[in-house]
Amino acid sequence: MLHTTRAYGGMLVAPHHLAAQAGHRVLAEGGNAIEAMVAAAAAIAVVYPHMNSLGGDNFWLIHEPGEAPIGIDACGGAAELASIDFYREQGLEAIPGRGPLAALTVAGAPSGWEAALAVSKGTWDGRFLLPRLLEDAIAFAREGIAVTASQAANTAAKKPEMGSSPGFAETYCPDGSVPRTGERFRQARLAASLEVLAKEGLESFYRGDLARSLASDLEAVGSPLRLSDLQGFKARRVHPLSVEVAGHRVFNMPPPTQGLASLMLLGIAQHLDFGEPGSFDFIHGLLEATKRAFLVRDRHVTDPDHMTVDPASFLTPEVLREAAGDIDPVKAMPWPAPANAGDTVWLGAIDREGRAVSFIQSTYWEFGSGVVLPESGIVWQNRGTSFSLDRAHHNHLLPGRRPFHTIQPALAQLSDGRVMAYGTMGGEGQPQTQAMLFARHVLMGQDLQETVTAPRWLLGRTWGSEHTNVRVEDRFDPEVIANLKAAGHDIELVGAFDEIMGHAGALVHHPDGLIEGAADPRSDGQARGF
Repeated sequence: MLHTTRAYGGMLVAPHHLAAQAGHRVLAEGGNAIEAMVAAAAAIAVVYPHMNSLGGDNFWLIHEPGEAPIGIDACGGAAELASIDFYREQGLEAIPGRGPLAALTVAGAPSGWEAALAVSKGTWDGRFLLPRLLEDAIAFAREGIAVTASQAANTAAKKPEMGSSPGFAETYCPDGSVPRTGERFRQARLAASLEVLAKEGLESFYRGDLARSLASDLEAVGSPLRLSDLQGFKARRVHPLSVEVAGHRVFNMPPPTQGLASLMLLGIAQHLDFGEPGSFDFIHGLLEATKRAFLVRDRHVTDPDHMTVDPASFLTPEVLREAAGDIDPVKAMPWPAPANAGDTVWLGAIDREGRAVSFIQSTYWEFGSGVVLPESGIVWQNRGTSFSLDRAHHNHLLPGRRPFHTIQPALAQLSDGRVMAYGTMGGEGQPQTQAMLFARHVLMGQDLQETVTAPRWLLGRTWGSEHTNVRVEDRFDPEVIANLKAAGHDIELVGAFDEIMGHAGALVHHPDGLIEGAADPRSDGQARGF
């Protein structure tokens, strides 16, 4: 029997139970949703080190009842030294996926925390100080955590390709071998870095002693990043994109994220006949809507400062209806198209005042660049590998340019007064899983935990995979799978609850104060309320 978690005091959902615990403690002590999320975000960077890091980026959607949602874009740009010529002079046709040359963009995560806390203190009467918010993360790093099966499996799978990544083996295989599930894993250098941030403030990551340490280590290992790149960065407050779906207002992040694709997918799909959850019509319709949304994304989405079209122009009723009309109800459009991988965590929080946060944090691939800086113990992202070295490409590398991001949190204001914060990790799977969650729960009335647990599919790539076919969990009706193949979909079956389908989660706040939450059984997480 599946049980949706329910409470009235507040709730936080995360893909690792210790991160959920850290955020829950703040909520229970009277903190708001932003403060709880910072505590959880710091904790998840410690307890799920293969999925995210202080050396990565994050994005926020922040909801306050009666106000327009706020977006925070904490995506770092490319180093000033990171030009196409810089890589061409080294004989490279593409940016490497691992190693120092993959560590070419500024890490935005701590600045995202800082920008969110400014909202908390400015309008939400936030009172929690950094030493308290980082307390659990510091303790987990200093005293150690139990290695998850996910961390052990990903370490074993990716260790062979990390030869060019300084510090990886020493950090993640401390005795020379892959840590076993349940083994104690300590990160003393990371604990010390978090203590510096707690004492000196998050600005220290960019303009303090910690920044100087980071810059020195990055240059020493061969990254093009320098202190001036860190000093020039600050997270941005942005206006989210939105679309109306069946009378509900759905929000997501603007470029450089693929939030536009997530909104287009739902906006197109609302004009289709879904049938029942898990039916051929349901899966085929969402797959075909995904393809139309991805074509727009792959043609246009990049750093918004370099875009020549308004992303909102693709969200008009006319454009969405026309795209839906192009879908054959019984035949698949040929695929694949270019794809992107990713590795990420999504977390959500709602406090007793109904204020909600949808949050996502990432290093791009598992363990990012694999470069662990020797003094700070921070692993750096490889998000900049999404840049092209072809000057004709719409997402080509330029110094200071922000890279395309697969990650994007979702939030919806429903027509009956409910507010839903939801999301997932999983590269190309993120828009698709978001659409599944919204369609099943909001449009079809399925129980929240049943929605998150239900079998899923994935068109294109997720983190750590080169496949671009449609992977489908084998829990679907065999007749439905046969019909999808007959329609022309390239189907590959995967096992039940395969982690490749991502770690989803959702929270829903009702007008009477009830909060419902669901965590993904594919993860190590939970929804914790009180």
